[in-house]
Amino acid sequence: MDDGTTFIYTNPFNGSWAVDPANPYNVSGQAQSWTPKLTEEWVWGQDTIKGVNIGGWLVTEPFIVPNLYEQFQNSTPKAVDEYTLSEAMGDQLATLMEEHYSTFITEEDFAQIAAAGLNWLRIPIGFWAISTQEGEPFLEGVAWTYFLKAIEWARKYGLRILLDFHALPGSQNGWNHSGKEGVVNWMYGVMGLANAQRSLEYMRTFTEFISQPGIREVVPMFGLVNEVQASVIGAANLQAFYYQAYEMIRGITGYGEGNGPIIAIHEGFMGVIPWAGFLDGADRLALDQHPYLAFWGNQNHGTWQQNVTCGWQFATNYSQINFGITIGGEWSLAPNDCGYWLDGVDVTPQYELQKVGSCEVWNDWENWNQSMKDGMYSYCQAQMDVLDNWFFWTWKINNSTVVGTATSPQWHYKLGYDQGWIPKDPRSADGFCQRPEASYTAQSSTIFDETYRPSQTGGVATPTLNPAQVSSHDAWPPTSFGPSFTAAQVAFFPTYTQTGVPVTLAMPTPTGTIKPTASPTLDGWSDPTDTVGAWVSVSGCPYPPEYNATALSNLPTALCT
Repeated sequence: MDDGTTFIYTNPFNGSWAVDPANPYNVSGQAQSWTPKLTEEWVWGQDTIKGVNIGGWLVTEPFIVPNLYEQFQNSTPKAVDEYTLSEAMGDQLATLMEEHYSTFITEEDFAQIAAAGLNWLRIPIGFWAISTQEGEPFLEGVAWTYFLKAIEWARKYGLRILLDFHALPGSQNGWNHSGKEGVVNWMYGVMGLANAQRSLEYMRTFTEFISQPGIREVVPMFGLVNEVQASVIGAANLQAFYYQAYEMIRGITGYGEGNGPIIAIHEGFMGVIPWAGFLDGADRLALDQHPYLAFWGNQNHGTWQQNVTCGWQFATNYSQINFGITIGGEWSLAPNDCGYWLDGVDVTPQYELQKVGSCEVWNDWENWNQSMKDGMYSYCQAQMDVLDNWFFWTWKINNSTVVGTATSPQWHYKLGYDQGWIPKDPRSADGFCQRPEASYTAQSSTIFDETYRPSQTGGVATPTLNPAQVSSHDAWPPTSFGPSFTAAQVAFFPTYTQTGVPVTLAMPTPTGTIKPTASPTLDGWSDPTDTVGAWVSVSGCPYPPEYNATALSNLPTALCT
C-alpha cells in the first residue's frame, strides 16, 4: 500500500485484482464472479448495485469520525461540522486532514469491500475538493488527490463509483454533512442563486473529469445534490435547477450509453412517487432515495421493522416503472436515532427526548444477544431486497476516543459484517420480502419486471425530452426564492459572471518505474469544445455571506454588474 504495508487479498466470490502500469486506463479487476469487470457492460435490470458509502472520508461527519472531532470540543470555535473543524484546526489543518485522509480509508478497505460481496461505492465529496473562496476555511484541493486514489483502487478491485456531490456552497440542507450546519442558503435566500451558479460550475468540472475514457468506466454515476431539502427550497425551484444541470452535463457528454455518467438526482425528501414522469425521455437520469426509518419521527423499539421496510417495495417499484433507475443511495440498520453524535455534536437523540427508552441497549453492541442480532439481520435483508440497487450508509465508523469503542453500530457495515448481523453474501437477501419470515405480501400492481425504457439506460442516441416537461422547468433563474423574496427582489440578487478560467482537475500521477505507453492520453477535460468561461464573482461587487444571507437586510438596494 502507499505506506509500505502489505495485506493478503482473499475474495470468497472469485474476485480478482488487476494492475497494468503501462496501460493504466484499460484494465480492471473483478469484484466478484457475477459482477461485470469495468471493461465489460453493466446491464441495468440484470446487474444490481450492492454498494456501500464511504462516508466521513472526503466529507467528514462527527458521528463517523468522532476521534477527529473530539480533539476540538473545547476549542474556539467548537468543532461541529467540517467548517468549524477546519477553523479549529488552524495552522494544523493541512497536517491533520492529510492524516485523516490517508489513514481512515486505505486500499485495504477497497479490497475488503469487494471481498464482502459489494460491487459499487458511493463516495461523497465537497466543493472544496476543487476550490474555495476567500474566507472559506476548508482545506482546498487535497481531498481530490485522495479521490484519485479511490479511482485507482476501485479499478484494481473492479468496483464502480457513484461520485456524490455531498456538500454544496451555501448548504443545501443545513446539516453538518453539507459542510456547515445551520441554515439552507443554496437556492434559498439572497445568495441562493449565486450559490447555485457556483455549484453548476463545480458540477461542470467534475463532469469533464469523470467523462474521460478510462475514467468513465470507473465512475459511471454522478449524484448532483445530496439530501437537498425540497420543503425549504421548493419543489419547482429544485426541479428547475435539476433541468439546468441535466442540460449542462449532457451538453458536455453527449447522449447514449458510455457518454458520461448516469445523472442521479435526490428526491428531496418528497418521496419517489411525485417524481414519476419528471424530465420524461431524459438520457440516463436516476432517482436517489434515502429511506431512513431512524428519522421518521416515531422512534421504534422492541420489535424489528422488516415488515415495515418490505412495504417500501411499493414506492421503489412504482418509481422503477414510472421514472426509471431508482437507487437507495443511503440506508442503515437503525430503527431509531440512537448513536453517538448521530443527530449532531452533543445533540440528545429523539429516542431519549421522547422518553421511548434508553439508547444504551442500542449502542452496546458488544453485549447484544443472538435475538438482537437475528432481528437486525432480517431487517438488513428486507432493505437490501426492496431497494434493489442500494448503498448502505456507511462502510466504517472510527472508534471514539471518549467511548473507547466503535459507536453507532447500526450504521457500521464492516462491524455488522464482522459481528454477524449483516450477511456475508448480500445476494442472500434477494427475495427476502416474499419469504414467510418477512410476514409481508407484495402488491401485484407494484411488481417491476426489471425492464427499463431505452432512454433510461442509454439506449437512445438522440433522446427527446417531453416538451411539457421542458416548458414546466426551463425557466431560469426562478422568479421567486424562499423564504419570501418576490420577483422584484430577486432581480437585485447578487450573481456571478461567466468570465473566469475553468478549473481542470488533476490526473493521477503514475507510480513506479513503468510509465504509461498506451492511449488514451488524458488531461482532465473531456470536451475540448466546452470553452465558456467559469462562473466567478463580479469584480467590485459586494456579496453577502454565502452561508448566512436569508434575511431581507441582506438584499442589495441596487443591482451590481
